[in-house]
Amino acid sequence: MTEARAHVLAFPEGLAPGATHHLVRAELTPRRPRHLHGHAFHELLWVQNGQVRHHLPDRREDLVEGDMLFLRPGDAHGLQGRGEASMVVSLSIRDSAINALGARHPALTGTGFWSLTPEPSRHHLDLRRMVEVNHAALRLERAPRGALALEAFLLPLLADLAQPPAGIPPEAPAWLHRACRAAQEPEIFRQGAAGLVRAAGRAHPHVARTMRRHLGQTPSDYVNARRMAHAATRLLGSEDSLAEIAADCGVPNLSHFHKLFLAAHGQTPQRFRRARRQQLIQP
Repeated sequence: MTEARAHVLAFPEGLAPGATHHLVRAELTPRRPRHLHGHAFHELLWVQNGQVRHHLPDRREDLVEGDMLFLRPGDAHGLQGRGEASMVVSLSIRDSAINALGARHPALTGTGFWSLTPEPSRHHLDLRRMVEVNHAALRLERAPRGALALEAFLLPLLADLAQPPAGIPPEAPAWLHRACRAAQEPEIFRQGAAGLVRAAGRAHPHVARTMRRHLGQTPSDYVNARRMAHAATRLLGSEDSLAEIAADCGVPNLSHFHKLFLAAHGQTPQRFRRARRQQLIQP
C-alpha cells in the first residue's frame, strides 16, 4: 500500500490576481505513485478517458471513464494510469470560493465537497452528463478565472447531484433523502445496509419501517440495487476480474455476488459483460 503520509500541494501559482480556479488535463503514466498527496485547496477531478487506479491511505480503488471525485483539503490520495491513454481533468478551486458557495446554498450539505463521509465523494456520470460536463469545462477554460465562471460551471453539476435519487417520493423524510443519496457512494454501499442506516442517523428498525412505507424496499434491497448498478458499470468500463469487482461492491462472496447480479440484471456477470460488449462492437 502507498504510504499514508502525504505531501500537501499548494494552489497553482502564477495566476491572475483574484483567480478562483485552474483547470488542467493530464495523461497519467502507469507508474505507481511513490507517495500520496493532499491539497491546500479543493479539487474536482474526473476520468476523461481510460482507467485510473486511485490510491487512498488505507486501500486502492479503480476508476473508469465518467467517475468523478470531489477532493477536499486534507484528503490524501494518489493517481496511477491503467493501460494506455488514461486521462483525467483536474479543476483546482480556492477554498474561499467553495466556502462562499456552501454558505449560500445549505442544500448542498451532503453533496460533493460537502459530503459527510471521511473519504472523497465519488460519483459516476453517464454518457449524457459526461458530454455536458466536458462542454461546460471548455466554456470554463475560455472564460475569465473568476467566481462567476466557476459558479456557472459548478452549480448545474452540483444541483443535479444534490437531487434525491430517482424513486424517492418527495413526502419521504429529509433524513431518508440524505441517506439514499449517500448510499449512491461506494464507501457507503460497500458497508451494506449498515452503511445506509448509519448515514440516516436513525435506529435500524425505524429506517427499515420508513423505507418499506415509502419505497417498498428494505435497506438491504436498496443497497444491493446500488451495488449491482455499480457492478454493471465496472463490468463494462474495466477489464477487472469478477472477484475484484465483487470486492469493490462490498460483496466479496462470489456466489452471493452472482446471485444478486442475476436477480438485478437477469444475466450472470460474465454473460452481461460479453453481451453488452458485442452490442458495442456490432450495434
